[in-house]
Amino acid sequence: MTDYAGKKMIVIGAARQGLALCKFLAGRNAHVFLTDSRPAESLEDELKSLSGLDITPVLGSHPFDLLDAADVVCLSGGVDPKIPFVVEAAHRQIPLTNDSQIFLEECPCPVVGITGSAGKTTTTALVGLMAQKHFEMKSSSHKAWVGGNIGTPLISVVDQMREDDLAVLELSSFQLELMTRSPQVAAVLNITPNHLDRHGTMSAYTAAKAKILNFQQPGDIAVLNREDEGSWNLGNLVKSDIISFGQRQPPFKASGTYLDKDWIWLQIGREQIKMLPVEWIQLRGKHNLSNVLAACAIAAGATLALPAIQGAVEEFQGVPHRLEFVRNVKGADWYNDSIATAPERSIAAIKSFDQPIVLLLGGRDKRLPWDTLADLVRRRVSRVILFGEAAELISEAIGPRKPGQFLKSVVKCDTLQQAVSIAASQVTEGDVVLLSPGGTSFDAFKDFEERGEAFRKWVNEL
Repeated sequence: MTDYAGKKMIVIGAARQGLALCKFLAGRNAHVFLTDSRPAESLEDELKSLSGLDITPVLGSHPFDLLDAADVVCLSGGVDPKIPFVVEAAHRQIPLTNDSQIFLEECPCPVVGITGSAGKTTTTALVGLMAQKHFEMKSSSHKAWVGGNIGTPLISVVDQMREDDLAVLELSSFQLELMTRSPQVAAVLNITPNHLDRHGTMSAYTAAKAKILNFQQPGDIAVLNREDEGSWNLGNLVKSDIISFGQRQPPFKASGTYLDKDWIWLQIGREQIKMLPVEWIQLRGKHNLSNVLAACAIAAGATLALPAIQGAVEEFQGVPHRLEFVRNVKGADWYNDSIATAPERSIAAIKSFDQPIVLLLGGRDKRLPWDTLADLVRRRVSRVILFGEAAELISEAIGPRKPGQFLKSVVKCDTLQQAVSIAASQVTEGDVVLLSPGGTSFDAFKDFEERGEAFRKWVNEL
């Protein structure tokens, strides 16, 4: 446990992670300064949640003199390390950290960390349910804690954790890029182009993801995807044991999960263990089958009981905004996949359906390539409705309609609400209407969750 008493701790960003960290540090008697570029009038609720604590807000800008005599600067996930204030802190050789790093330093129990370009929230939630069932089966008073980039920042509950609990932590590349600690069980689900607007290059993005493995110790477990080049190529960094996952059986004596005759199996050395039938999986799509294979490998690495793994898979119905069924309207099924903030995720969503698709694409571009998605759209999607800032860019990638291609029409509009109305006028019985935008929500919404909730509301009003 670090002694923060009397230390000058600067927290950048008054969002979920920053607020949780402020409360934790104040509870450890640090002198906490919260700085945010937004003015006080935009942060009324956030400031109210900190009332009564020894926290000094510095709002509207990040003045350099705030760094005078600072002991540590803590970045929230959404804060780019390249902003001038952070660059100046680094120049002054002030240590940089974040809530996830401090959590790993303080956590008394084993930690499972999960990252990836896609699927990490679904996998984290499923592993969390497996762990919960594991403790319930043992009639144990110990607990599974699930959070990080998903739900609750676990720094806010670290003081409630006990040695024999288990923490299951979703980690984004933004959180990982500053970290110098790794979880005892660390999973990299996949690495595909994402967040290049933040990281600049694929090599920088991959290096951030690799931090989840870089500081593991012998005896720890790394979980890698045999069928994803980005994940599997990190194997040469691994200092611990590897449990891999993929559809094909791993090499002889290697450990990993795989598929055989519609069952998920676990191979540990020479032993093969029959885990569960594929028909128990409630989630749609090949990508979700990969997520379940990953969760089973992670659970094996965390030594969770097989009946707990089986019960969780059979019960788990997914996470909101991830291929979430909204309702059937006049014979057409509407799905909310607002989490798809990169073209790769939209590709996975499209491949989850055999029916004709009316696809809602748009939002804000992240400097990611659209060509592969555009090619799939021309071959597999019936109608496309484009909305938001990226509409014109996506339209150019799709190009004009050509004779013989499956795609019937492309329509552009300004807002998601307009896109919902247009989709309602186009659908026929048996169609799937799929919001899987491929772009971020920040051109019109606070985050992908707000976008998904708005979509759900407008669909339910049809």
